[in-house]
Amino acid sequence: MKKTLWLAGVVTGLVTLAVSAAAGPVTPAPNAANLQLASVHAAVAPLQSSAPLFEKFADSPAPIASVTKLMTAMVVLDSGAPMDAWLQIVQRSDDPPKNAFSRMRVGSEARRSDLLRITLMSSENLASYVLAQNHPGGLDAFIAAMNDKARALGMTQTRFVDPSGLWPENVASASDLVKMVEAAYAYPEIREMSTGSQHRVHFRGPRYSLDYGNTNALVSSSRWDVHLSKTGYLNEAGRCLVMVADVGNGPLVMVLLDSLGTRTPLGDAGRIRRWLETGNGGAVAGAALDYERGRIAALTAEASAQSD
Repeated sequence: MKKTLWLAGVVTGLVTLAVSAAAGPVTPAPNAANLQLASVHAAVAPLQSSAPLFEKFADSPAPIASVTKLMTAMVVLDSGAPMDAWLQIVQRSDDPPKNAFSRMRVGSEARRSDLLRITLMSSENLASYVLAQNHPGGLDAFIAAMNDKARALGMTQTRFVDPSGLWPENVASASDLVKMVEAAYAYPEIREMSTGSQHRVHFRGPRYSLDYGNTNALVSSSRWDVHLSKTGYLNEAGRCLVMVADVGNGPLVMVLLDSLGTRTPLGDAGRIRRWLETGNGGAVAGAALDYERGRIAALTAEASAQSD
């Protein structure tokens, strides 16, 4: 079932272009044939627009890794829990299939607001787990709330099984993630917390401090005006990036899933901006392009086998 969900729609997942008068201030978009991306799945749309500017395998569900944490943040904020409350750092009771290393000391305490900030800014996996464990009803109720919110947002190709993104069973399509990013953008806390460059967290019991940085280098770049950001990585998901940034005369939603190398999604973001500004996005490096072609070939072959 999970495999079928992941591969559904891959055979028909062609690159498409949609332009309409409602698409916002960055339209009309250039020719889609002039935009080559290293990411296997992508969607580009003006914020709060019904018309995407560019889509690539956008309706094919794929693992989203720590992009998950945008939904985690919305559920935390929706709960109305006090942000200044101190929460104890606990050992995970589950057994994540991926590396869940954390520098936080089990038994110490941090404020909910700090845990939410480093969940978004630095993708701290244990912080997101602690936030979920302290939700009314605990972890299971939190995950149920994540899936309920996804359904409420019309994210029909999305499923969450954990709040951190450590499980590859957390899946969504790029078009679904446009909806999630737009919903997250409505929260001032998420916009501010996800785009900070540095933050120091002060713990108690025992007292110590830890410094955290943003996993998206573009938030610190003078060439970019980023209003919301989240990165993600798993072997199964590749490198992922979702963000809202000013391009042209207005904010643009970018969803980039499954690419090779830490900086490859950043390169794709630059190609999207160049495409909108000049009409041509430029070339993709050889290794990243080989990765993208290999992933697409594998997904297409598996989808074809599923249909036999």
